[in-house]
Amino acid sequence: MSDATTAPSTSPVPAVPTAGDGTPRKTRVAVLFGGRSGEHAISASTAAGVLRAIDRDRYDVVPVGITREGRWVIAADDPERWQITDGRLPEVTADSGAEVVLSLTQGERTLRVLEPGQVPALLGEVDVVFPLLHGPFGEDGTVQGLLELSDVHYVGAGVLASAVGMDKHFMKLVLAGQGLAVGPYVVIRPRDWERDRAACVAAVEPLGLPLFVKPARAGSSLGITRVDDLADLPAAVEAARQHDPKVVVEAGIDGREIECAVLGGHDGARARASLPGEIVVDHDSHAFYDFEAKYLDEAHVDLRCPADLPQPVIDEIREVAVRTFEAVEAEGLSRVDVFVTPDERVIVNEINTMPGFTPFSMYPRMWEASGVTYPELVDELIQLALERPTGLR
Repeated sequence: MSDATTAPSTSPVPAVPTAGDGTPRKTRVAVLFGGRSGEHAISASTAAGVLRAIDRDRYDVVPVGITREGRWVIAADDPERWQITDGRLPEVTADSGAEVVLSLTQGERTLRVLEPGQVPALLGEVDVVFPLLHGPFGEDGTVQGLLELSDVHYVGAGVLASAVGMDKHFMKLVLAGQGLAVGPYVVIRPRDWERDRAACVAAVEPLGLPLFVKPARAGSSLGITRVDDLADLPAAVEAARQHDPKVVVEAGIDGREIECAVLGGHDGARARASLPGEIVVDHDSHAFYDFEAKYLDEAHVDLRCPADLPQPVIDEIREVAVRTFEAVEAEGLSRVDVFVTPDERVIVNEINTMPGFTPFSMYPRMWEASGVTYPELVDELIQLALERPTGLR
């Protein structure tokens, strides 16, 4: 594995894009954010960081927001508009800008503006899409499939890796199948819960306490409940089902919560892992690292990077992170979350194929501690996407 404490490796520069008259032009990047999931505001906040950091001398930026109803609109190129401020959660709405559509004709790669009563206007060719979408209908392979149909370059994992990374059930199956340690868990499918709740509770009981009840396909800790009494399990399952009809119940693991950022390699080289970071939550304020702790109450959360761990454990975490990235065939970027037990075993909790990407999120902070600045990271991800061929690979 390459040394994660060095700057990103040098790679061949993709062909310079040209305008219709053949003159060189800047690479056009569509920054895609918002979306239909419960993580809409987090996606917008992530976009605020990228819009602020991206090199405008190199890139022509086109912000595209997706409303909660799924409409694509030209969004304001204003980071302040999209960041979380004083608890205010940003939202893309239908009146945020003109509606746009992405061409599905192979090789066309254009955005068209739709104005009521007007002939669709050509906005221009898009060289690469940066899909800063979290949760279902964005991070789960759906938008990635659309971009594949459009034959457009995009940042991050492909269809299958995105889908596997989003679904905690199948993620655990794939990781375990590749010999990676995962914690004990039980899946509660909608038909089973609706038919026989008592049987579902009985199936979960051998996991012991505490339990963590999670929507199978959601992020940002939405819908997650810590359960210390089995009598509270039904309510926790119902809370998770508000976000996803399929639920995963995980056994609590005695260990430190450690994260590691992974960045794809160039020209077939192995992916790179950052120095790991640790999340320490004030348990008097939060039972675990929940949505409020992540985004609204940073005062009671300590994000330590690099984590204070013995070097052999750091090396093991980085190796496990890259193996996890490879197991799901991720591309571009991922954040791998693990537990380190008192006897220094490394157990994978999950992989996030489009992690939170604000300047204060753990993914860029871990790379910052590893010698890669936030603007450099944004540029590196765009270059990785441009180098990668479209279509089957």
